[in-house]
Amino acid sequence: MKHIFTVTALTLATALGSAAALAHHSFSAEYDGNKPITVTGKLTEMKWSNPHGWIYMDVTDANGVVTNWALETSAANGLIRRGWRKEDLQAGTVLKVEGWQARNGSFTANIRSVTFEDGRRLFAGTSNQNAQEEK
Repeated sequence: MKHIFTVTALTLATALGSAAALAHHSFSAEYDGNKPITVTGKLTEMKWSNPHGWIYMDVTDANGVVTNWALETSAANGLIRRGWRKEDLQAGTVLKVEGWQARNGSFTANIRSVTFEDGRRLFAGTSNQNAQEEK
């Protein structure tokens, strides 16, 4: 009986772990490594979440049209290890963001880095396997 319980528990754990792994996407499934973007705008919201953090910012184009971009980062704990701090990312903060746009052309990107107006640069831990590792 104990053996059946152990096998059942291991099977369930494996199935649940596999489902979580399948739910997580690869970079190339959503983003285009051939579509690098650089946008500058005002931060509207920062979501410190897992498995990815998200930056939302208003970007004004040459015609004065404002678009809110959704910018994917690595997990919150990875950002903190790279020097990110919640107090640095308040609404209204101007950021220059570098990354890669979504394959569907939406205002969504996976980002490599953010640069503040004072020149300070933070790396976002992109999931782009072809990006050069920066520290």
